[in-house]
Amino acid sequence: MSAKHAHDPHDHSHDHDDKHDHAGSACSAQPVASVIARVQDCCGGDTEASPSKLGAAVTTANGVQTPIRILQMDCPTEEALLRSKLGGMAGVSGMEFNLMQRVLTVTHEPSAIEPILQAVRSLGFTPEIANSASTGAPPAPEKAKPWWPLALAGVAAAASETVQWAGMPVWVVATLALAAVLGSGLTTYKKGWIAITNGNLNINALMSIAVTGALLLGQWPEAAMVMVLFTIAELIEAKSLDRARNAIQGLLQMTPERATVLQADGSWLDVAAKSVALNAQVRVKPGERIALDGKIVKGRSTINQAPITGESMPVEKTEGDPVFAGTINESGTFEYSVTAAANDSTLARIIHAVEQAQGAKAPTQRFVDQFARIYTPVVFAIALAIAIIPPLLLGGDWYAWIYKALVLLVIACPCALVISTPVTIVSGLAAAARRGILMKGGVYLEQAHRIKAIALDKTGTITEGKPKLVATEFVASNLPEWQVLRWAADIAAQSDHPVSKAIAQSLDSGSSTLEEFTALPGRGVQARVDGQMLVLGNHRLIEERGLCSSTIEAYLKDQETMGRTVTLLASSTQVLVIFAVADTIKESSRDALLQLKQLGVATVMLTGDNTVTAQTIAKQAGIDDARGNLLPEDKLAAIESLQAQYGVCAMVGDGINDAPALARADVGIAMGAAGTDIAMEAADVVIMNDDLRRIPEAIALSKKTQSVLYQNISLALGIKAVFLALAAFDGATMWMAVFADVGASLLVVANGLRLLRK
Repeated sequence: MSAKHAHDPHDHSHDHDDKHDHAGSACSAQPVASVIARVQDCCGGDTEASPSKLGAAVTTANGVQTPIRILQMDCPTEEALLRSKLGGMAGVSGMEFNLMQRVLTVTHEPSAIEPILQAVRSLGFTPEIANSASTGAPPAPEKAKPWWPLALAGVAAAASETVQWAGMPVWVVATLALAAVLGSGLTTYKKGWIAITNGNLNINALMSIAVTGALLLGQWPEAAMVMVLFTIAELIEAKSLDRARNAIQGLLQMTPERATVLQADGSWLDVAAKSVALNAQVRVKPGERIALDGKIVKGRSTINQAPITGESMPVEKTEGDPVFAGTINESGTFEYSVTAAANDSTLARIIHAVEQAQGAKAPTQRFVDQFARIYTPVVFAIALAIAIIPPLLLGGDWYAWIYKALVLLVIACPCALVISTPVTIVSGLAAAARRGILMKGGVYLEQAHRIKAIALDKTGTITEGKPKLVATEFVASNLPEWQVLRWAADIAAQSDHPVSKAIAQSLDSGSSTLEEFTALPGRGVQARVDGQMLVLGNHRLIEERGLCSSTIEAYLKDQETMGRTVTLLASSTQVLVIFAVADTIKESSRDALLQLKQLGVATVMLTGDNTVTAQTIAKQAGIDDARGNLLPEDKLAAIESLQAQYGVCAMVGDGINDAPALARADVGIAMGAAGTDIAMEAADVVIMNDDLRRIPEAIALSKKTQSVLYQNISLALGIKAVFLALAAFDGATMWMAVFADVGASLLVVANGLRLLRK
């Protein structure tokens, strides 16, 4: 960070919003680290522990973290097996599961990786240490199994039913049923045996026990049909999960594989995008997709940025403006300089962030997982008791009670309940990303609908962030106006702050000798110009220097009443000139604030501007409350007071300089952060453009996601409760139990996928 960015003269006067000045404030440095740590915790690790790219083994304080891709791991059944197998191994200190991406991240001692891989193989899985070169690309699917054995098994099961109904010999019925079971259920039996030998009662183990019991009881057609139906339902469920799994990955296909790059001899050559170096110059023609992130160096165009920001309208771009991989050039040929490698583009980082978010379990998911760990063994114990106690103690019929217990076993598996939450959360995260809302985990997707108050930064959030110099008032009469303006322009030119830029752009800078440039946090800056020490800062700074007067106070009051930001240039003895700068409110902000009010969310503006200006802007924008003259630590205190008053509170800022408040808020939201690495890391939620309307949209999506979660949990438990009651009163058969289990799974998966609808 350069000195001129770190020391901004208008940190004080413009809402403390300079995206480059927080490093110069001692109060801001530590919270940035804490907010990044908070996000890393959400994604499953600390800053060092979390691999920046899938596949890179990382050394942490607890050992080595290795991501292992397991194609057979796509539901909680496999997760439970792996937890049981690896949990007690020497050298393994932690495990993180991302079922949607089929990745298990193991924290282990350096020498333990080979025993870990062998243990995974012993469960019938094929582990693959993910290659960082494949980052961002979806995992290669398992080799498709031939369909004809299952089809023949289905025919054999149906024939077994028909033959029994026709009264043919039992051996014919049994032969057809066994052929159906072997044709469709060998994989289930293999998985079931592995689960049983590892002390795990998953759906494969329960189904293997139930079908074997049915065969021993002579229920040949029913056993065959149960196994065939179960296998078919498993295939359908896997296909449905693939849709949720690939919801985000489809974005990557929007990035072209090749780019037209300028060569040393001045010619243009079509090359692979992944081989293009940083700072290379790329040409894009109308209608083409942009292959890499960059900055336009020649030409202009309108670009469809929907894949990145969710904006429905094309955006005008000219020299100096950023462009993003995966977006579409709609008109005009232009050239841009590459600013990020293909695997580190904004789009790739969005996908990576969502993948990390998928691995972080939301509160509802954690609750469901804990419930399932208790539920399955309890139901299994009940089934065992039903099979043994009535015949032994009450003289019941062994056949009838064992059959009833087998039906209960099939119903017992909590797969539908457990899979309902990750599918719903992942679908919600993907739906948000498609709208340009990047959420760093299911916890924030769930938390958003609970927000009761939102604190908003002003510059670039509520306002355009591009203020203009609207009034200049000369105070010193003993100096030429041109000289005073030149001094002001030269000092203002050293800053990237919007207020400083507005002053510098409106004035002609000269050739002043500028030395000893120093930041005055929360007040302004000072510098020696042409040998004279000058300060450029806010009202507070001038008051502290004892340079204010009743005339100046009156002028400032008039300007502040009109919602203008006032900056003063002063020497050690007098105020030289007063600048009034105005920022305009975005129309989208008014719409967003109205929508938030309709959602019952209180809005509060926190700004470093004076209270009168803050209240004027708040009134124009439709904000409930405004608090001015706030330093970063004051904003932090304001967030704490809002949490005490309302409960769950969000903070909306630029993701950088509002770090203390963002860290303390229940949900930290960064605005206008497309392409800003630190904002994407520091915030809980990133709005990929500066449109505040995305926030009520995120809250609405959170409400819908929560509703679907409750629906899925109710469906899963409700269906099982109905069939458990039927089983208790002899009204449920084994094939009905299969429908109760896999049917519920399919229903909750399909219901969760509804969130992906446009």
